[in-house]
Amino acid sequence: MTLQLHNSSFRLARRVPLTLFAVLVALFAINRCLLAQTTPSASPNSGATTGSATTTGSDATAGSATGTDTSGLDTSIGAVTGTRTALPAGQIIAILQEKPEVIIELKSLLADMLQQQGIQIQPDAITDETLYSQIASSVDVRANITNFLRARGYVTDADIQRSLAGGGDDESAPASTETLETLSQIPGSAGSALDGLNLPPGSLPGAAGGASAAGSAPAAKLGQRSKVSRNITDEPEVLRQPTPYNLLSLRDLYTQIPDSPEHLKRFGSDVFTNRDSSSAVRLGAGASASPLDIPVGPDYVVGPGDGLTIDMWGGLAQSFTRVVSREGRIMLPESGDVQVAGLTLERAQSVIQNALQQQFRSAQVAVTVSRLRTVRVYVVGDVQRPGAYDINSLSSALNALYAAGGPTAAGSLRTVRHYRGQTLISEVDLYDFLLHGVRKADDRFQGGDTLLVPPAGPQVAVSGAVKRPAIYELKDEKTLNEVLEDAGGATVAAALGHITVERIDANQHRETVSLDMGSTGNPDSARAAIAAFSVKDGDRIRVAPILPYSERVVYLEGHVVRPGRLPYHDGMNLSDVVHSYQDLLPEPAARGEIVRLVPPDLHPETIEFNVPDTLIGNNNLPLQPFDTIRILGRYEADAPKVTIRGEVLRPGSYALSEGMTASQLIQMAGGFKRDALLTKADLISYSVVGGTRVESERTDVRVGDAVLKHDRSVDTTLKPGDVLTVHQITGWNDIGSSITIDGEVAHPGSYGFKQGEHLSDLLRRAGGFRDTAYPAGAILTRNEVRELEEKSRAELIHQIETSSAAARLSPNLGSGDQSAQLQLIQQQQEQVISRLRSQPASGRLVIHVTADIDSWAGTPADIEVRSGDVLRVPKRPGFVLITGQVYNASAITYVPGKTASWYLRRAGGTSEIANRKEIFVIRANGSVVGRRSSEWYQHDVLATRLDPGDVIVVPQKIIGASLFWRNLLTTAQIAGSIAITAAVAVGL
Repeated sequence: MTLQLHNSSFRLARRVPLTLFAVLVALFAINRCLLAQTTPSASPNSGATTGSATTTGSDATAGSATGTDTSGLDTSIGAVTGTRTALPAGQIIAILQEKPEVIIELKSLLADMLQQQGIQIQPDAITDETLYSQIASSVDVRANITNFLRARGYVTDADIQRSLAGGGDDESAPASTETLETLSQIPGSAGSALDGLNLPPGSLPGAAGGASAAGSAPAAKLGQRSKVSRNITDEPEVLRQPTPYNLLSLRDLYTQIPDSPEHLKRFGSDVFTNRDSSSAVRLGAGASASPLDIPVGPDYVVGPGDGLTIDMWGGLAQSFTRVVSREGRIMLPESGDVQVAGLTLERAQSVIQNALQQQFRSAQVAVTVSRLRTVRVYVVGDVQRPGAYDINSLSSALNALYAAGGPTAAGSLRTVRHYRGQTLISEVDLYDFLLHGVRKADDRFQGGDTLLVPPAGPQVAVSGAVKRPAIYELKDEKTLNEVLEDAGGATVAAALGHITVERIDANQHRETVSLDMGSTGNPDSARAAIAAFSVKDGDRIRVAPILPYSERVVYLEGHVVRPGRLPYHDGMNLSDVVHSYQDLLPEPAARGEIVRLVPPDLHPETIEFNVPDTLIGNNNLPLQPFDTIRILGRYEADAPKVTIRGEVLRPGSYALSEGMTASQLIQMAGGFKRDALLTKADLISYSVVGGTRVESERTDVRVGDAVLKHDRSVDTTLKPGDVLTVHQITGWNDIGSSITIDGEVAHPGSYGFKQGEHLSDLLRRAGGFRDTAYPAGAILTRNEVRELEEKSRAELIHQIETSSAAARLSPNLGSGDQSAQLQLIQQQQEQVISRLRSQPASGRLVIHVTADIDSWAGTPADIEVRSGDVLRVPKRPGFVLITGQVYNASAITYVPGKTASWYLRRAGGTSEIANRKEIFVIRANGSVVGRRSSEWYQHDVLATRLDPGDVIVVPQKIIGASLFWRNLLTTAQIAGSIAITAAVAVGL
């Protein structure tokens, strides 16, 4: 954006006269831009100083410029628009990493922008590092890319609003951790060139210099993709190396499969993590009040502590609950105690029914367990919380282990032993439950049972393209095939021929073991090798993924409707990819190219083809895998342009369409203005002679007949580089010209005039001077004079401010005197500059007129009037003004025949700091009488006889012995005094 602002400023300077003011504006713009580059945060409006560009055109990639000169840059990328809506850098880079085809288009657009700014560069010369650096360091680039992504549909307005709602894009904010992690995974990105860019703190190239911690929430989500579980249908995670050419095919091939070690967890450990004691008690059913949410079958053995619900119906309907006592009995109504402990639930129901039928005839009974009894078991060994736990009688080893927090990192999940006293009841393999959901039904606990978790057995780590990467404990598994089955099997993206095993030779060293795939390398031999390979304790098995790109694909890019990858098939030709003009954007270039990656090293070669010939069936070239078919737009290939200037609504440069004529160009530029000359227009055409030089030719075009009468015989077909100029009607700018006459005239007001009229003519139309008028003090102000005064004043101030100290001091002063002298000179300089700046330019034009208009009419004093002139005729003043370094600066009553010396004495004389040699008189008509005035050469200025309204100016004595400095400040004092006297005269 620095170059953009730089060129924009100097284009402005070329369109207007090269005045000091214009140069200062341009330099100020450049300095401002450079300042923005050397500070941590740029001005929020730095992107808007370049103005606004309006472009139209059907080509969404290149565009065609209209209105202001944008050199074909399309508004879809937000070029030079001043818009500040920008996604964070981390989110933009994450999108580019997911969709590498976008980088190809962005490089082309960035090259277009640089070419418009005078930097000739090809898209292939822009590296990924350069692109990421611009994204990270420039909010304007991010805004342009955001507009481009929105126009292409890669992001929506809702996505942008969510990003901005999260904090927006802040240049001064530091990069978030997630964004740094995203960029650190990009080889060749701006993050790897951090040391070489030498940017200020806060800009952080390669990281989200414009992404705040709050505003980078979307970027953080994208940057953390590698931390979450990925689906097999997701794009593979790869490292992209910088490509030498701007080709999507090479971007796919310039990828590396990362070999970074994965952080694996032990399989099954997640079942026991993040559980507090209360949840363990609930899920382990260790509390007496825990609800019964598991079915109790008829073979359940009733014991002390069980709660039984007895429903009775028949002769009497009743329901009641009883708890089995320690003696194993329950109390039945009207029947007494019944022994139920040790009986199955089915047998206990029969016993209870028989006992109740003795008291209640026809009684039917249903017995259910409403609350299970608790048993105390001991969980010991390598568990998180060894000890005694009260669990319900239906709990399994998994419930008890869960209540104890699960095994430690050293505890086994494959061999959990259940003891009753010294008798081994069973060995539990938790993998049966975790992998297959199988749990033994007879694995019931009784009070005093012990659950022992021994140390883990042999373990192997499985990572890569498997469904469950983790660390697995071995029990009966001996081969790699069995281990992969525990890991869920290899995914469809697994390269079975690229399995590596990092093995520990027991107590000696590590080694890398590969599988013997045989000479064929087909999938069947790979599966046989996997089934025959024996695994050992400590093995780290990595199943590499297949190549991250398709090996049978061609690429279509450029000026097409559907760019991207296309499947390749044997015998594929160019016409199979580009069928008709419906597959292309409007106005494609006639030349296309196939960039072919030639084996075996896949170096690129370019094959040209003719697009129209291909579309009609000729020159149907055969294709090969990895071919890139690139078709450019007509305005990308050679960018033919024509320029229209003058009296049209939208002058500027326009893309030259096929067969465009002068009348079509005028209509595209909005048509004629009312002041356009329709009889003829200038057309400058250029032609190359012999390929060595350019010749120009000028012709007249009857644009009025061509546009308004549609006369094709007078119309002209344009060529690239033509410049059409529509002239203005002669005298159009004089329409509405007027002059204002104020003051002591008979009829003051605004008067229109025709060209060639003089001041005397306008005064006569205004009725002439009144008796109270003072024509000698009449003031005529003109805009052109005011502009010249302002320019001269600015140059004078600049010259005073930039004068070196050597130009102010006398060479005879010693070093000790120079310091004090410079301070006095500085104070005087500030006073003079302040006076110059506080007095606006008057634009006064000195005239010599008298009350007798006929006496000076037609003489050189009778000047020709101009549009915007203002003539003010004051009343006759009765004083002479004394200003400057006098003891009593005031207005002295005019006395006829008195000299300047007489009036000066009446003002108290000059002060001590007055420069008596440079006293000058400003006449009422604006002329100056000074010591060096030719009229008063070798004559004392103070002997000048004054008239009413004259001003005596006594300047200040200039400090500093340098003649150059004295003359400079003297000129400044005169300029400031003239402005004061003009203001006084206007107020009379």
